[in-house]
Amino acid sequence: MHVLSVSSLKGGVGKTTVTLGLASAAFARGVRTLVVDLDPQSDVSTGMDIQVAGRLNVADVLANPKEKVVRQAITSSGWAKVHPGTIDVMIGSPSAINFDGPHPSVRDVWKLEEALATIEADYDLVLIDCAPSLNALTRTAWAASDRVVVVTEPGLFSVAAADRALRAIEEIRRGLSPRLQPLGIVVNRVRPQSIEHQFRIKELRDMFGPLVLTPQLPERTSLQQAQGAAKPLHIWPGDSAQELAADFDSLLDRIVRTGRIPVSGAASPA
Repeated sequence: MHVLSVSSLKGGVGKTTVTLGLASAAFARGVRTLVVDLDPQSDVSTGMDIQVAGRLNVADVLANPKEKVVRQAITSSGWAKVHPGTIDVMIGSPSAINFDGPHPSVRDVWKLEEALATIEADYDLVLIDCAPSLNALTRTAWAASDRVVVVTEPGLFSVAAADRALRAIEEIRRGLSPRLQPLGIVVNRVRPQSIEHQFRIKELRDMFGPLVLTPQLPERTSLQQAQGAAKPLHIWPGDSAQELAADFDSLLDRIVRTGRIPVSGAASPA
């Protein structure tokens, strides 16, 4: 089971939409996928069309990471009605904010790792939608992860936030989790005609070299539309959606290679 955190230390760069795009690509590819909604805003849970009534959630898991609790906090995404496959969600909750203090104990940091270990045989890929900060929730996610993808946008402050994130990943790798590595930086909401965006992308490449992943993701409304309708991007109509879906397929290829994830080759109907 390969665990990937999707992180940003700056809000508003489209971290959750990138998580949803990667989840859609994995589902289309037939990868058995669990999405952990660790952001207290819980937008991933909404975008993946889940029923929360009568279920536990990620806050319950962080309080008690035993297998029974973990399984009660996981439910199948409504996306599974689209075509066969495993696409599940560990349900998000605003109560997760109670576990996001600035100084977590070592015991608390390992709770998500402990929880995921109980269901390791069930999934090939886990995507964690992290909180947009470097407090306890993000550290808990990273301690449970093999790789972190840092989402940014081509703007001045986001470049600085990506730098902070990569430094923090290295700090966690040295101090807590030697297996943790950055997958790289996903540049989101790119307007190719913007001179400012091209300048910032060059700045990112100059600073971080091959850690800047390709393709960069163009600014499109189709992903927000699919998210608002709680549908996977890969079945959303229109050329714009399909071009963006192909970009997420390329990013998933990188994740599959890095994590040696088994792929069935299944694909969803467009």
